[in-house]
Amino acid sequence: MSRILLSVIFLSVFVGAEAQTLDDLSFGTPDALEIATWNIEWFPKNGQTTVDYVSEIIENLDLDVYAIQEIDDTTVFKTMIEGLESYDYIMMDGWFGGLVFVYNTERIEVLDAFEIYTSSQYWNPLPRSPLVLKFKHLGEIIYAINNHYKCCGDGSIDLGNSNDEENRRLEANVLIEEYISQFHSSDRVILLGDLNDVISEPEVSNVFTPFLNSPEHYMFADMDLALGSSTGWSYPSWPSHIDHILITNELVSDFLQPETVVESIDIASHLTGGWSMYDSNISDHRPVVMRIVPSQVGGSSLEPATNTTNVELVGICDLLGRECEYHPNQLLLFRYSDGTVVKRFSSSVRQPV
Repeated sequence: MSRILLSVIFLSVFVGAEAQTLDDLSFGTPDALEIATWNIEWFPKNGQTTVDYVSEIIENLDLDVYAIQEIDDTTVFKTMIEGLESYDYIMMDGWFGGLVFVYNTERIEVLDAFEIYTSSQYWNPLPRSPLVLKFKHLGEIIYAINNHYKCCGDGSIDLGNSNDEENRRLEANVLIEEYISQFHSSDRVILLGDLNDVISEPEVSNVFTPFLNSPEHYMFADMDLALGSSTGWSYPSWPSHIDHILITNELVSDFLQPETVVESIDIASHLTGGWSMYDSNISDHRPVVMRIVPSQVGGSSLEPATNTTNVELVGICDLLGRECEYHPNQLLLFRYSDGTVVKRFSSSVRQPV
């Protein structure tokens, strides 16, 4: 009996010594762009415990850009990021919050940030206005678009029903594709977020056909994950893979280089309580991360501020609605001749159009 007891104790100590912890989490490198999408499920899911976990995960993964969804308490989130030495955030306060970019200030220079499709006519397909970030990494200009599409549905697209969840996601993809093709036809763009649908379905039920039917212009960086084992999917609770990273053709040649990595990070394996602890305290989604080395091309066009044509900028206001002049590094309201109002943060010296 004593030998059995000693063996059990030895095995427990050995397993404990070998078990991974959050300290073992790592992904970032100095010479590549690491960008992730992560739904952290109504942050903070379990109060200060969630804050402590998420802070540690962000620092240990050491990514350049996090596109995050489902921020419930924006005040707590801002305070958390402000407590991280090398990170800052871009968030547009408003009725339909929840989207945020967190970026490494030592490796990312923010050039511009703004929402698109903010008018009420777009709220059905895009209940959270997509958040666009224009940034520079190692001298190269990249655009990232953070999204969180409508959830749920029955797996089929009812084109005759504007409230059908799949139809709403299909229309969202149509709008985003139109925006990219109209304003960023020669730019390097990364579309990412909790897109709440799978990309591996047959065409008749696939809401991502606006992108999948244009392989010369777009590529899902996480397609191998979607087609692979369910153990690598981003949403184990279903299970399904619904968090995606899409790149435009300007990034495809870089993506095909051997140093590229796309992974759904299994953070739960670094916790003693496994998935149960992760789901209870952090999120029901895993972050999906891409490592890519953008080649040096330099330069990029300055995008129009809105998603409509033949509009003019008629005024700029501060967040209290007072008319003001443009100043860089401030969150301002841009008013256009078609009645739209765009919140944007820009660091450019020249006033955006």
